[in-house]
Amino acid sequence: MKTAFVFPGQGSQSLGMQAELAEAFPIVRQTYEEAGEALGRDLWSLSREGPEEQLGLTVNTQPLMLAAGMAAWRVWRERGGAAPAWVAGHSLGEYAALVAAGALAFTDAVRLVAERARFMQEAVAEEAGAMAAVLGLDDDAVRAACEQAAPAGVVEAVNYNAPGQVVIAGEKPAVERAIEAAKESGARRAMLLPVSVPSHCRLMRPAADRLRAALQDVSIDPPGIPVVNNADVAVESDPAAIADALVRQLYSPVRWVETVQRFVAEGAGRVVECGPGKVLAGLGRRIDRSLPHAALDTPAALDALLQEEE
Repeated sequence: MKTAFVFPGQGSQSLGMQAELAEAFPIVRQTYEEAGEALGRDLWSLSREGPEEQLGLTVNTQPLMLAAGMAAWRVWRERGGAAPAWVAGHSLGEYAALVAAGALAFTDAVRLVAERARFMQEAVAEEAGAMAAVLGLDDDAVRAACEQAAPAGVVEAVNYNAPGQVVIAGEKPAVERAIEAAKESGARRAMLLPVSVPSHCRLMRPAADRLRAALQDVSIDPPGIPVVNNADVAVESDPAAIADALVRQLYSPVRWVETVQRFVAEGAGRVVECGPGKVLAGLGRRIDRSLPHAALDTPAALDALLQEEE
């Protein structure tokens, strides 16, 4: 069976995440500790004890989520799980996908995403940016709402997560105006998200420039597993092209619907979410109900997935 492994990004973190996996498999804690050592921070204790406000800070969340994705991946491989046919990651999750594919060293990726988070946070003044989820409108209607709000500032559709579920981002007054325009157009819900960094819109271009410079000091190898990237829904083997896609990802939409559709078109038999929670599995079912989705988030889920391979 052809399998795609996908790695979640910010928003899937929670206090005590992966507790059952960590109790069953020491490599989970070891992975968090390895990431923490690379940054000089105690990421394991932060993930267990919080405080929750610190867990939710972009500069902490990004390396934590990378560690969580890799912890689940290492458990899978340690238990003899087969390499998937493709990997992909949602936003930040693309870095975990690249590590799993052998394109990035884990500790290099940890340091890189910590820098990425800092660049993003510093690109827009605190409270100046915002993101919002719009539910129940098609993509064109969401983009039209953003255009209506344009006089109030930058606002763009940035995450195409599932049919009828799009995230917008930009300057806070414009995002708030777009929320009202979306509601006027019949959105079932439109609400601000609890984040301060307006990811994947053009306000992130200064952060992208800094990321491009940081990537020059990181070794990228051709992936051993095809990685479907966010920016182009494409598979790249050239390290320079991979780096360029990571740079553009910062100010380009996450095209998750198209990513899942590509798995279907190429004959995937299932998609496995590798990390805490089941956010991507839920989105995937909404994108294509014919494609089985599972989450590798507990020992029981791991056993079930391994049995499917027998």
